Parts: sequence; C-alpha cells; structure tokens
Amino acid sequence: MSRHRKSYIVVWSRWRSTALLGVFILAGLMLEARVLYLQIMEKEFLEAQGDDRHLRTVQISAHRGPITDRYGEPLAVSTPVDSIWAAPRELMPALERLGELAEVLELDLDWIARRITSNLDREFVYLRRHLRPDHAARVLQLGLPGVSALREYRRYYPAGEVAGHLIGFTDIDDRGQEGLELAYDYWLSGEIGAKRVLQDRLGRVIEDVELIRTAQPGRTLRTSIDLRIQYLAYRELKQAVAENHALSGSVVILDVTTGEVLAMVNQPGYNPNDRAQLEAARYRNRAVTDIFEPGSSFKPFIVAAALESGRYEPSSIIDTTPGYLRVGGKILTQDNNNLGKIDITTMLAKSSSVGAAKLGLELEREQLWAVLSNFGIGRLTDSGFPGESAGVLNDPRYWRPVGQATLAYGYGLSVTALQLAQAYSVIAADGIRRPISLLAQDDRTAGQRVVSVDTARALRAMLEIVVSPAGTGQRASIVNFRVAGKTGTAKKFSLGGYADDRYLAVFAGLVPASDPKLVAVVVIDEPQGQDYSGGEVAAPVFARILSGVLRLLAIPPDALLTPPLMIMAQAEVAP
Repeated sequence: MSRHRKSYIVVWSRWRSTALLGVFILAGLMLEARVLYLQIMEKEFLEAQGDDRHLRTVQISAHRGPITDRYGEPLAVSTPVDSIWAAPRELMPALERLGELAEVLELDLDWIARRITSNLDREFVYLRRHLRPDHAARVLQLGLPGVSALREYRRYYPAGEVAGHLIGFTDIDDRGQEGLELAYDYWLSGEIGAKRVLQDRLGRVIEDVELIRTAQPGRTLRTSIDLRIQYLAYRELKQAVAENHALSGSVVILDVTTGEVLAMVNQPGYNPNDRAQLEAARYRNRAVTDIFEPGSSFKPFIVAAALESGRYEPSSIIDTTPGYLRVGGKILTQDNNNLGKIDITTMLAKSSSVGAAKLGLELEREQLWAVLSNFGIGRLTDSGFPGESAGVLNDPRYWRPVGQATLAYGYGLSVTALQLAQAYSVIAADGIRRPISLLAQDDRTAGQRVVSVDTARALRAMLEIVVSPAGTGQRASIVNFRVAGKTGTAKKFSLGGYADDRYLAVFAGLVPASDPKLVAVVVIDEPQGQDYSGGEVAAPVFARILSGVLRLLAIPPDALLTPPLMIMAQAEVAP
C-alpha cells in the first residue's frame, strides 16, 4: 500500500473517532440539559406525578353506634371486618396468578378475571366484602400487586330473632334498612375519616403521611326494651303459635306510666344475622305494620264513649232480646245465648255483640268518633317506627247505621297491635294517653286526657269482671294479682265476605288492676283446631307472659290469696 493511502486511512480514523466522541459529548450535554430542565422547570409537575403514583388517600372507617336495651344489654354491635379490593390496572400484569387469588377468596376464577379486565378504567373494585381479619391476611400474603384490604365493620345482633323485628338490620354498607336501624340511622351512623398514605408498588401501606379527617363513631341508642321481658314474650308467643298451628302472632307490652315499649315480638321470626332470611314476609314488624279488625276487644271503647256521654252508667240496662240484631231486614249479629236485659258490665263480661251494637247505635256519631280518635284509633302512635300503620277509622259523616252497629263490636275498622295496646293504656292510666316510645324514658311522660278518671276506673272495674269466672277471659287470670282485660274473636275477611273458618284471637289486658303498671296485647292469627277464640287461645298467653314479667319487675301483688303475715308464719314453722 502506498504511503499516501496509509496517511489517508490514519486521518479518516482519527476524524471518525473525534466525530464519534463529539456525538457522545453532545448527547451527554443534551441529557444533562434535559435533566437540569426537568429539575428546575418541571420540578412541581414531576413531584405531583410521583405522589400520584405512590400517595393514596384512603378512608378510615367509623363503626356504627351500638343499640342496647334499657339496661345496656347489647342488641346490635359492630364487629371489625376487612374487605378485599383491587386496582385493576395494577393487577393486570399478574393475571396468571388470579387462580391463587380465587382459591384464597373462595371465588370463581372466571368471575374475578371478568371483574378485573372489564374495569380497567376504574381505580378500584371490590372483590369480596366483610372477611374475617385472619382470612383477609391470607389474601394479602399472596403479595399480588394492586390488591389491598379496607377495614370496615359488620353489624351483629346478639339477640338474633328475639329482637329482630324491632331492631331491623343494615345493608352491606352498614346503612339502616329496617326497624330502629333505619329509624335512627342518622343517630347510629358514624362519620368516615380520611388519611393520606404512602404505598409501595404492591399497594401496601408503607407510611401514614397525613390525617385529613378524623373518623367519628356513631352514638349509642338506648331503647326502651327490657331484654328479659323480650325473651319471655318471644318464647311464649313462639310456643303458642306452634301449638295452635297459627299463621302468625304478635305481642306488645307497654309501661303505663311512660308509654315505653318493654317488649314487642312477632312470629314467624327471622334472624337478622342470616342475610338469607331477609325477606319482607319474614322481617316486617307485624305488631306495627299489620292491621286487623279487633272484634270484641274493641267494645270497652264504645262503653267509654257511652259513659263519657253522661247518659249511661255501668249499671245501665241494655235489652239484648231476642239474642240477635236485625238491621235493614238482615240479621247483623247474634250472641251465643239470648241474655235478655243486662247491664253494661254484664255486656262486657259476656261479650254481647248485640248489646254493644245497640249501645253504639244510641250514641251520637261525632261524639263516638271523637272519643275513639282520642284513644288513638285511626292515628299513628308517635313511635316513629318505619312503616307504622295508622289503622282505619272512617269519617263519621259517612257512617250508616249498619257501619255504626258493626263498629261497636269491632268490625268495619282496623288497628295494629301497638295501637290497641296504647288505647288500653289510656284505661290503665286513668284516662291519659301517652305517646309510645321505643327509647328509654327516665321519668313519667306527660300525656293528653282522653276520658275522665271516673270513666277509666269504671272501665277497669268492668274489665276485671271479664277475667273472673263470670267472664270470657278467665284464662287470663294470674295468681295473687288482679287482672283487667278483654277478649276478642274476629272473623277474617275474605273474598265474598267473612270466612267461617278463619279467625283472629285477641286478648288485651292490664295488671295489677288496682294500680296498673303494665298493658299487654296478644294477637294470634288464624289458630287451627277446636279452640280459636281470644279467651281460649290468646288469654292464656297473656297470663303466662305477664306472670313472669311481674316477677321480673318485682311488682307487688294486689290480690294475695293468703295474707303476707300468714305466709311468713307458715315459712317459720315449716320443717
């Protein structure tokens, strides 16, 4: 090779090396310039982008306030649980591991795959709600990117179906859906908090950065219910409905001096802890929502209107001859026997529908309606319970003689068990109607006068005769206590008129009759068998429940068969 050729090659090599070095230097300068630009001019933007990728605002769950009975026994509490959620875009790179996730979560693999792939535009999706914390911990141990746990609370009801109809339940998001959970949702609901946290690439919290808002737990709701009485009423009602093969039943027990509901139970029952049982037919509170024609248990209020008119006394005579009542050429009602001329007290004791109808027809419509309305018939009880029915009491301007006569023995109008209990509490409280309360009251509640003291006490005396051997409610009697009450047996309405084989058995009463403290109503719907009357079916349930309640509350007896000193003497000489 010539010397000139070699010189050319050497020069070209040096030039190429210099050019290549220059390119690298230029590229380095450009990168450095870009770095300086980003650090100086785009610093805030980059920091925000970094924070968006690593800082998250997460909620701090607040537990719902507990519900207790009047003595603090828990009826509804919140227990901590964890809900598993995922960020779909972050989990996408690990789709091959969804099988592990599905196995631990005990979910269908295809469902999880669809859940992730069809929600890529969302920041998070729930995969499973309300897991036990130890179960959620096993999910997080998989180390899957974008899968996290959120601390929540689930409602638990220690009394189960014993108080289910009254307490109600919440949904998956802990919002009240029925009963007191719904009525006082604003009181029980907590305020969710929030905080900013630093997460790693797997979505795990590394550090709490900032508290944005403190979580505020819900407040405690102290109900008027006495759980001991609630259990007792539930047990006896369930047994009675089963023994009589009845369709359903309800019991309401009120405190006369305060208007508090001490117990409210229904059958059939449901367990609010089991969401499979959350069907409207099972969880509705029949004692508040279901209306019925009260039959003869309504007659005391007609007598009250008669006494208030000033034209009648308990000894006033009513001629029930010939044992049936004909109105407009049709026999409207008849008694089991022709009782002839009887006083009003006997009319109640023997539950004469003919006597009640004749008495009702003698009263002025407006005056009768006013007294019934003041007893609370046809109006809400002010309990505030969701879905409460006001019953039916038609405007007197539209009453016809037939309607006024049937009204007098409990047909052509409708009440709820709670409404009937409130009406009887007026008789027990010397003529004062107090608002119904489902929350604990510490003092005597003021009320509205409905009838005079004399009328209320005269009614109590007459209703005591009903529970005596001379009346229809003898089976409601309680040893060592004076009991006043009234039976009711109403035919149920069906297509074509009233059925001859479907009945509603009712007993409403108050104890001790000398100074009433408690009022109770028992309703048994469609008892089967030879015994279907209120005196045979509902009255014994009243006696069993109230005898236990009187002992629980240590209410002194007012009709001791043996004087207390004699009982003590017998105890001292006993071997």
